[in-house]
Amino acid sequence: MHKHRASRGPAGGPPAGPRGADGTRRGQASGLRAALSGRSVAGQVFVLQVVIVLLLVVAAVLALVLQARHDSTNEARNRSVAVAQAFANAPGTVAALRSSDPTAILQPRAEAARRATKVDFIVVLNTDGIRYTHPKPDRIGKKFVGTLAPALAGQIVTEKIDGTIGPLVQAVVPVRADDGTIVGLVSAGITTASVGGAANRQMPLVLSAAAAGLALATAGTALVSRRLLRQTHGLGPHEMTRMYEHHDAVLHAVREGVLIVGVEGTLLLANDEAHRLLDLPADAEGRHVRDLGLPPDTADLLASGEIATDEVHLVKDRLLAINQRTTDSQGGPPGTVATLRDSTELRALSGRAEAARERLNMLYDAGVAIGTSLDVTRTAEELAELAVPRFADYATVDLFDTVLSGGQPDAARRLRRTAMSGIRKDAPLYPVGEQIRLVESSPQARSFGTGQAVVEPRLSEARGWRAQDLERSAQVVEYGIHSLITVPLRAGSLVLGVASFWRSEKPEPFDTEEVALAEELVARAAVSIDNARRYTREHNMAVTLQRSLLPRTLPEQNALEIAYRYLPAQAGVGGDWFDVLPLSGARVALVVGDVVGHGLHAAATMGRLRTAVHNFSALDLPPEELLALLDELVSRIDQDETEEGDASAPVTGATCLYAVYDPVSRLCTVARAGHPPPALVHPDGRVEFPDVPACPPLGLGGLPFETVDLELAEGSRLVLYTDGLVEDREHDIDVGLGILRGALERAGQSPEDTCRVVLDSRLPAKPSDDIALLVARTRALAADRIADWRVPADPAAVSKVRASVSRQLAQWGLEELTFTTELILSELVTNAIRYGVDPIQVRVLYDRTLICEVFDSSSTSPHLRYAAMTDEGGRGLFLVAQLTERWGTRYTPDGKVIWAEQNLPSHP
Repeated sequence: MHKHRASRGPAGGPPAGPRGADGTRRGQASGLRAALSGRSVAGQVFVLQVVIVLLLVVAAVLALVLQARHDSTNEARNRSVAVAQAFANAPGTVAALRSSDPTAILQPRAEAARRATKVDFIVVLNTDGIRYTHPKPDRIGKKFVGTLAPALAGQIVTEKIDGTIGPLVQAVVPVRADDGTIVGLVSAGITTASVGGAANRQMPLVLSAAAAGLALATAGTALVSRRLLRQTHGLGPHEMTRMYEHHDAVLHAVREGVLIVGVEGTLLLANDEAHRLLDLPADAEGRHVRDLGLPPDTADLLASGEIATDEVHLVKDRLLAINQRTTDSQGGPPGTVATLRDSTELRALSGRAEAARERLNMLYDAGVAIGTSLDVTRTAEELAELAVPRFADYATVDLFDTVLSGGQPDAARRLRRTAMSGIRKDAPLYPVGEQIRLVESSPQARSFGTGQAVVEPRLSEARGWRAQDLERSAQVVEYGIHSLITVPLRAGSLVLGVASFWRSEKPEPFDTEEVALAEELVARAAVSIDNARRYTREHNMAVTLQRSLLPRTLPEQNALEIAYRYLPAQAGVGGDWFDVLPLSGARVALVVGDVVGHGLHAAATMGRLRTAVHNFSALDLPPEELLALLDELVSRIDQDETEEGDASAPVTGATCLYAVYDPVSRLCTVARAGHPPPALVHPDGRVEFPDVPACPPLGLGGLPFETVDLELAEGSRLVLYTDGLVEDREHDIDVGLGILRGALERAGQSPEDTCRVVLDSRLPAKPSDDIALLVARTRALAADRIADWRVPADPAAVSKVRASVSRQLAQWGLEELTFTTELILSELVTNAIRYGVDPIQVRVLYDRTLICEVFDSSSTSPHLRYAAMTDEGGRGLFLVAQLTERWGTRYTPDGKVIWAEQNLPSHP
């Protein structure tokens, strides 16, 4: 014992170290290491102060870097504007822009000015954005990349972009003539790296100063920590406070009352919980337990010193469970210690725990049940259904109209009741679909203003709420609804609407904990509603793009009676498309196609293919040749996307069916590339699927396409469709074709009725793929509206052709077209006799227009040209082009046809 005491320092401190200089240094070194170890209070203070200083230094350096970047951007903007304005207002700029060769004048000036002002480029543009100058001459004459509209309106435009030379700021200023008109634009730009050199040069000095400051602060902190170490004798925080924490934990932290009673029945100690449970006076310690106003049986137990286990005693309005043990069983002082537990509060606490568990379950269910679909209305309904009856008796969700359509919420406080759920159906609340305009005093409007939940504990006393609708509010109160919580549906900075929770069954108003639960529920639902809103917006945009690429109206023609339907997929737009294209000779082309995949990529590819079909059909190509050109186009699209290095770009791929119907011969030539076969409904109602050769889809390449000629009786219906009509996840194509056959057998004769019956029989509730349906009922051109003549290869036969066509036009009542028709046929027949090959044939068709056709067996095509003043010929086709609405050449297996169309005269 004596040795132990001698090993301690003065006042029971740490062990005393050896005396002398070396011992002092060793003691200081060991003290500093202890300070830095982090186990002692001094070490923790040292580490905390060093971290704070380090954070301050880093923040200062970061602020300097950000300021330098900001100054660099401003400097780049100011310099680019100054250079652009100086060059735009320089003498001679306006004259150079109006000269015949602006580039030759302005390019040297621009380069000289660029080098003098040390900007990266000076570009002079015309008002269409075409470059006259550029540091790289190969970009002269190309379109300028940037915003030009404000500059063309007379404003100065500055913008920050990421160019090929790095982040830069460019300015665009207008060049005004003396009369104030804008004759051109000047753009100057400079990279931010070019003006950020000063800050970079200062960075080493700043970092050196920061390092020096950090070193000084660390040294000062070490000295302070060393002194604190001496004052605390190297004790750690747990060693210093251990006894106090134990004492505090026993007496104050536990939720049980603690009493220590001496051997004589004197109260020695009572913690705060014991004071509360027994309602003890402040001076209870030191008094006998029987003098504290306790019930006799409780006081007798505490004074007896007997052992008790969970004895229940009634103390005022509390049922206390008392446990009592002696304190001298382990050699301690005589007396007893008693613990008291409030079983009444335990019951209440158990009820609160059950309520908390239910709320946690509700929040878990909200994460699972809300947002199961990307539909805004359905998500709002899920929130209302979840809250009733577990949280409220009635729940309503009101959203802005623009949110329902996928747009941003507008500023006007006009909402629409989107969802409502309740324990009964007859509540006098606004019904679903009702448009609501909030007054400023309403709880919903106030929650919008504050962004927080608003609770009205007693609706009968809420004047602001009653002002919303006096009559309806009175009905709500009379109905028994008495308390309300309104929570704004917030998604980031957007307020999408408001959710309201109403109580009628429980007499207590909503409390603070319930408001917190409502906020949590609505916060989770708001994220799902915003996701659905964003999806709706993107889906609407894609559908709008897709519909804009499809035909708005069908062209006028007499060969076919057309009806169509187009239904986009619910999960995302696809690439289905169709078209009706009038051809020469009163013929009509029908086309239906499907691009692989969904989304904007498929819609854009569909638009490109539809445009290509328009262009190719103008060449009067046979179906197999047109599909071959489309196949090459699709292959080129895939190749271009692969060369761009976009690994995520899908392979395009497409299917297509192209059919050409001739009302004169009633022949329909059909070819298909990987597309489902057409359906043919005969006039008697019989349905068949013609055997059209199944060729590979577009984009595979390497194989020719085959056609089949179908002779269609007048009144037949040709049904073209995409695979979304006959295929889905539940049925394969054979089942789908069977359903389609049955629908066509039941449908009426009109194409409109056919479309309706087909879709009613096959359309799923939410189609997963686009559906395009095209129904065409055939018509035949009457024989009395067709006239043809065989023409011998003799120039003298031209007059006979003129005479024959004059008589035919007189029979048709088209005498007004006699002169022009004779002139047209004279030129076409003369060319065929002179340059063509026998046999030569003339055909005139009386349809929506008057069509003249001249056939010969040669494959050479005439070309329109301007004849010189000394030329004796060469003006025939020029006259034909002037006198007709349109003309052209169509090749056949036996030769070619030169055709021309004239509009029919209009009679009052």
